[in-house]
Amino acid sequence: MSFFRSTTVPQGSVARQGKDSESSIYLDHQATTPLDSRVLDRMLPYLTDQYANAASHHAAGRAAAAAVDEAREQVAGLVGGRASGVVFTSGATEANNLAIRGLAEAADTRLGVVTVATEHPSVLEPVAALAAKGAPVLVLLVGPDGEVDLEQLTAALDEQTLVVSVMAANNEIGTLHPLPQIVDIAHRAGALVHCDATQLIGKLPLDVGAIGIDLASMSAHKLYGPKGVGALVLTRDAARRLSPQLLGGGHERGHRSGTLNVPGCVGFGEAAAIAADAMQEEAPRLTLLAKRLLSGIEVVGDVTLNGPATDRLPGNLNVSIKGTAGDDLMLRMPSLAVSTGSACSSASPRPSHVLLAIGRTHEEAASALRFGVGRFTTEEEIDRAVGTIVDTIKTVRTESRGALTGRPA
Repeated sequence: MSFFRSTTVPQGSVARQGKDSESSIYLDHQATTPLDSRVLDRMLPYLTDQYANAASHHAAGRAAAAAVDEAREQVAGLVGGRASGVVFTSGATEANNLAIRGLAEAADTRLGVVTVATEHPSVLEPVAALAAKGAPVLVLLVGPDGEVDLEQLTAALDEQTLVVSVMAANNEIGTLHPLPQIVDIAHRAGALVHCDATQLIGKLPLDVGAIGIDLASMSAHKLYGPKGVGALVLTRDAARRLSPQLLGGGHERGHRSGTLNVPGCVGFGEAAAIAADAMQEEAPRLTLLAKRLLSGIEVVGDVTLNGPATDRLPGNLNVSIKGTAGDDLMLRMPSLAVSTGSACSSASPRPSHVLLAIGRTHEEAASALRFGVGRFTTEEEIDRAVGTIVDTIKTVRTESRGALTGRPA
């Protein structure tokens, strides 16, 4: 008996109303997700009639504040955090910066930061900035599947360690880190734990309270919510030890000044509530669709899976395809929305730092493509995508052989 319904796909993506929805196939859900129409419906009143500032003290302002507080409850409910510990931000990048730099600026004695080589740039770059100012920083290497070595982590911690920052799920290769063990190791050493949970939330269960994560970053647009809004979820202890990075109004209990994006917060809350209800059925469906995609691509041969073969982020697939260049393949497939790595580092011509960290050569990293399957992806789209990908790979390889032999392809 199947544990998912292979033909059941929610019919609620705003993107499907676009002109090219029949011909194009969106497979880049780690970069961003389409806005769920149910989320848009919840947001619309706060974009039109109910436009008051949530910091205003009149009735309309209090109503906006109440809507934001409801969204806090929904976001906290998705991740097992405290509603009063939800600090709304412009996204996960700001949340990561607030967590790492905010803790470091408020610290007196413990100044050390430990993180992992495969983290998102919005973690690695703040950590590098702290190192440039003299903070003791350690960036841990990873294994061939991107996993953290817990013994290495234990050895890296000492009485100077302020915080361990590790993501819940890798945005490029889908590695899931063992958060309970990491938290236990860090707390026994007296360090806090910051987790970039952006990719995991809404796909797999996460209970930051039960695990003991002190600070967790997330972004709405990764779970079918709007862009431009995220959150940092704090424990009481972490909240007391955090220096704000934006000043000028004392919003968000003094942690983050700035007029709240009320429709964004409301949309984030609705997206979180939908994900909480949907992920038990959605996760296995996305996993099987990603496996279907991989099986289809592998028929061309010389395809290497990047990241773990099992127990990976649902819907994530990253492969290196020998004899090709990822950016060339992507340009040759305009009907497919795929990527060659993290959307946040797409301006860089360098190979993925994640793939290099797991031991891929520069050539292997340059031949990689990342696919992200999502809520509204269908089996028919996967099969059409496979046809396009396989045909394109064969064409590129034929052309390459012709160039090597000097004969027409």
